[in-house]
Amino acid sequence: MECFVYILGSSGKDRYLTYVGWTNDLDKRLAQHNAGKGARSTRGRIWVLLYSERHATRGEAMSREWHLKRDRAFRKQLAQSQRTR
Repeated sequence: MECFVYILGSSGKDRYLTYVGWTNDLDKRLAQHNAGKGARSTRGRIWVLLYSERHATRGEAMSREWHLKRDRAFRKQLAQSQRTR
């Protein structure tokens, strides 16, 4: 089963927020987040896809998600590149 790890970005009042997750269907999951049906921390915001990776198994995707959630420098770099667009 193919899985994806993704990083979303959204402009907040005073900062740019990121969210890391994993899914089997990237388009459907992004639509859920933007419809307010995603994780509680993503509700009420408009999210854009900043980054994604494809993995062969659920375990690989979950492991990579864990690492990306702790890699604040990478997430900050993605957020800064999005703000300059």
